[in-house]
Amino acid sequence: MPRKKPEELRSHRWYGAKDLRSFGHRSRTAQMGYDRSEYAGKPVIAIVNTWSDINPCHTHFRNRAEEVKRGVWQAGGFPVEMPAMSLAEPMQKPTTMLYRNFLAMETEELLRSYPVDGCVLMGGCDKTTPALVMGATSMNLPAVYLPAGPMLKGRWRETTLGSGSDAWKYWDELRAGRIGERDWQEIEDGIARSAGTCMTMGTAATMMAIAEALGLTLPGASSIPAPDSNHSKLAALTGKRIVDMVWEDLKPRDLLTTESFDNAIVTLMAMGGSTNALIHLVAMAGRAGLKLPLERFNEFSAKTPLLANVRPSGEKYLMEDFYYAGGLRALLAELKDLLRLDAKTVNGRTLGENLAGARIFEPDVIRKRSNPLKASGGLVVLRGSLAPNGAVIKAAAASPQLLKHTGRAVVFEDYNDMAARIDRDDLEVDAGSVLVLRNSGPLGGPGMPEWGMLPVPKRLLKQGVKDMVRLSDARMSGTSYGTCVLHVAPESFVGGPLALVKNGDPIELDVERRVIDLKVPEAEMEKRRAAWTPPPKKYERGYGAIFSKHIKQADEGCDFDFLEGTAPTAEPEIH
Repeated sequence: MPRKKPEELRSHRWYGAKDLRSFGHRSRTAQMGYDRSEYAGKPVIAIVNTWSDINPCHTHFRNRAEEVKRGVWQAGGFPVEMPAMSLAEPMQKPTTMLYRNFLAMETEELLRSYPVDGCVLMGGCDKTTPALVMGATSMNLPAVYLPAGPMLKGRWRETTLGSGSDAWKYWDELRAGRIGERDWQEIEDGIARSAGTCMTMGTAATMMAIAEALGLTLPGASSIPAPDSNHSKLAALTGKRIVDMVWEDLKPRDLLTTESFDNAIVTLMAMGGSTNALIHLVAMAGRAGLKLPLERFNEFSAKTPLLANVRPSGEKYLMEDFYYAGGLRALLAELKDLLRLDAKTVNGRTLGENLAGARIFEPDVIRKRSNPLKASGGLVVLRGSLAPNGAVIKAAAASPQLLKHTGRAVVFEDYNDMAARIDRDDLEVDAGSVLVLRNSGPLGGPGMPEWGMLPVPKRLLKQGVKDMVRLSDARMSGTSYGTCVLHVAPESFVGGPLALVKNGDPIELDVERRVIDLKVPEAEMEKRRAAWTPPPKKYERGYGAIFSKHIKQADEGCDFDFLEGTAPTAEPEIH
């Protein structure tokens, strides 16, 4: 493979010229304690680190950044750590999704405006993965993604706990009076026991696996538990590899092709991954100049078996078990006929070459093709009169008896309305009702928060009801479960059909037919459209105003309209 010459490095424009500006760059680098021999003619590697004191998923990233630096030094590069916005899923309000595009912009502009030849992207907590990839793809410098890895399994007495999934489960048990406050406190203290992301198959685990399937990580990287010493080794190896990638000029858009996105969709379906991945994959593809229609997800959903027995789509296990059962390489090796094995990856080999020798060690954790948890249809895109531009359901985590259901709507105007009325004794609701939440989409939330797993009313919980059909323009956590129809597009805030639903309207869900319909005559819908008035703006200034003006709908990936595509952006002039 042809290799760059030192004078062809992008950083040479800052450091290599014989002028006053380069004098300033070199003298200020000397100010930081570096001799010219440590960086001159060497690839400058940005380590984009999303560590912060308020992000529990990334608490180990301080150490991992040093281990990445070790690898960069060993390979003959010059590492430069660059902090970037930390999207802490449990802490940031109203939702990290409001700031995904912010981090993508910051990543792109960090890489553009500084003397950087390549980068290591450090992320894991839900939105950091797509944000970092989106920004790096737009800049299109050599890049490797370093996933944070899942945390250890949670424990409560004799019970294994899964983050998110068991929080919802035991919260309902507390509301129904089946556990007490002491039990709840013990669960709180035992559910998150180490650094790392959610160890269920939530959005974090899903997106880390997708990054590996896209070819953006070293093989086997996505599921190594954060506290495992192999994760430290991964960090150093990632630092080594990025230096060679700079010399080889191997860039994200060389890897992100239609074929690699097909591999990502197969991975998503086989793992029973998060519904959030649909939005992120559409946005990531858009940054590579590719269109990813929602129909593509249904094509692969119909033929991809669910093999990862990891909660909440699976029955029992967590990501720590998945890793020791063989990890993503073992799972993908079962699906070679569905994959584009010739897709290139960051280590310079093809996906097929990286899967050589992979095997399953625990066949109940990662199922064989002959014994899937579900033959197909883990995630399903729905369309119909209620969602003309699409909606999504995680069928693998829903109640089978509700996948074909017609019920009457119980409508909540927004989250506050729902929270105020959901447990009232006079709420007109039964087990067959369809709970409807609106004004929770990209503009209505704002930011499309994870409100889509609406709580079952307390009165019904006490009767033993554990699931209902729930429908919204919101998202839900990848750790959530239940018969939840999400991402309804267009959203209610812009006048989509969801804005026109009234209490008592019949709603039909038929997952097998891929249908979500509002069974109201068109003449009545026309009257309602004529009477509908747009709600007031959520923001008048600041980032929120930019977001409100430029955000696209869920079916389009929720990127900003001015960030999509591969139109060139000028390199900074150095004067």
